[in-house]
Amino acid sequence: MTEQSDRPESKAKNGSFEQAFEQLEQSVRKLEAGQLSLAEATDLFEEGMKLAKRCNELLSTTELRVSRLQTAFAEQMRLVDDDFEAEE
Repeated sequence: MTEQSDRPESKAKNGSFEQAFEQLEQSVRKLEAGQLSLAEATDLFEEGMKLAKRCNELLSTTELRVSRLQTAFAEQMRLVDDDFEAEE
C-alpha cells in the first residue's frame, strides 16, 4: 500500500510550486494518453484539480508578496524624494 506522503494530493499540500506543477503536467499527459479506466481517469482528474488549486494558491501568495514589496519600495522612494526636497 502507498504511504500517505507518496500520494500526489499530500505532496501538493506540502511541495513547492514547481513540484505541484510537474505533477499536474504528468497527470495531464496520462489523461491525454487515454489508456486509463474511467475510475483511474476520474481519480487522476480529481488529483489534478487539487494540484491546480495548490499552484493557484502558491501563485496568489507570491503575487501578494511581490505587491507588498513594490509598495514598500515605492514608499521608501517617496521618503527619499521628500528628504531630497527638504535639503534643497
